[in-house]
Amino acid sequence: MIKRALISVSDKTGIVELAKELSGLGIEIISTGGTARVLEDAGLKVTNISDITGFPECLDGRVKTLHPKVHAGLLAMRNNPSHMKQLEKLGIKTIDMVIINLYPFKETILREGVELEEAIENIDIGGPTMLRAAAKNYQDVVVVVDPQDYPEVLNELKTSGDVSVQTKFRLAYKVFEHTCHYDALIAKYLRDKLGNEFFPNTLTLTFEKAQDMRYGENPHQKAVFYKEVGADKGCIASAKQLHGKELSYNNINDANGALELLKEFDEPTVVAVKHANPCGVASADNIYDAYIKAYEADPVSIFGGIIAANREIDEKTAEEINKIFIEIVIAPSYTEKALEILSRKKNIRILELSGIAAKVPDGTYDMKKVVGGLLVQGYNNSLIDMNEIKYVTEKKPSGKQMEDLVFAMKVVKHTKSNGIVLAKDKQTIGIGPGQTNRIMAARIAIEYGGERTKGAVMASDAFFPFPDCVEAAAAAGVEAIIQPGGSLRDQESIDACNKHGIAMIFTGMRHFKH
Repeated sequence: MIKRALISVSDKTGIVELAKELSGLGIEIISTGGTARVLEDAGLKVTNISDITGFPECLDGRVKTLHPKVHAGLLAMRNNPSHMKQLEKLGIKTIDMVIINLYPFKETILREGVELEEAIENIDIGGPTMLRAAAKNYQDVVVVVDPQDYPEVLNELKTSGDVSVQTKFRLAYKVFEHTCHYDALIAKYLRDKLGNEFFPNTLTLTFEKAQDMRYGENPHQKAVFYKEVGADKGCIASAKQLHGKELSYNNINDANGALELLKEFDEPTVVAVKHANPCGVASADNIYDAYIKAYEADPVSIFGGIIAANREIDEKTAEEINKIFIEIVIAPSYTEKALEILSRKKNIRILELSGIAAKVPDGTYDMKKVVGGLLVQGYNNSLIDMNEIKYVTEKKPSGKQMEDLVFAMKVVKHTKSNGIVLAKDKQTIGIGPGQTNRIMAARIAIEYGGERTKGAVMASDAFFPFPDCVEAAAAAGVEAIIQPGGSLRDQESIDACNKHGIAMIFTGMRHFKH
């Protein structure tokens, strides 16, 4: 039977109501510091922790529950005669329930301008220790870390006078999930402060559930979306949904790809994505013209895809978007009329994302789960080092061609390898994604571009192992090529470019994307 409950909470949601119910059931309430004052102010009789330990709180509250009279009362196994005899000899009473949540470390570090010293002071010591002790002895101690569990615990207490072993076990599991998450946040914060432990020997990551999903990549797969703590700027996890059906697994994955590409551009740009690959990308003086160009780049593939824009969507642009079937529209904002127009379609997902152009911070992990392991690398925040560019052909690209070459390289960087992108006037003309070899990717891009390829430029995510891509580009009317270089047969490609009067530059930087 539960006779004594220790309550010490930072999040005081519902705690007064719970304590009153427990007191009404004849349970003695033990408490600490601020929690004790809140309960006493509510008219509850409270035993202060110092009256239990016989020792005052000290060191500005750093030490108050770290005492044998607390932990022996939690850890003693009630069905162990030796344990119970020792408690009686030492004058220690059992503690049958623990209701604790921890110092707000996460909330502290997410505040702007927080100093290390303040973060350190919000690392809870006594709380996790008591939680772990109670959870270890779950058969005998009810341990509650989440206010959402208050009603269930109260209901069982009122019904049977105790809490079932099954519920105690589930609550104990939640404790270790909670303390693991708490410690992982602390470790990450300190690792970031060190700055030189990017790939530690052991890597513990923690995420918070943002959304249950109907299914995963396919209907037979279960799925959930977890959000990274602190991911509150410019990412799909922080987008606000204004209208439409719930986002699916594939929606989120594709939208993330659209946003990653969109961040490469500062000028008004629209990115259209289908199945995680760009299908139409364009920059212009305004977002309407950028959308029209992106749509014209591939009006077939854009159908049923995702539109991401880095400027506000206005009425005129919304009317154009509504002419075709689009799954998702993402933008930093919408005019009132534009939102009304887009919302006429019941199922379209309309997402608002402030800070949409925010660059991915250096030090961000790029991770890929494999069976039995996790591949981790630094996020690819680079594009071209202009100081490392090599003009390798007799003909040099014009200023306008250079702009298009950089534009095309931004797109091919976010196209699945092997990838080739054709572009002209800051508009994609043809995209060949995810092919088993580069000439096949080039042929797909060229075939789709058709007559538009004349005067276009070509970008490749990696080097040309053979001059066949150059030959295909020349036949299509391509006038300039950008590629990393680095093949043992580079000279053959250079010679082919010189033969056809094509300008080619080497960046020295590969952009595989798998």
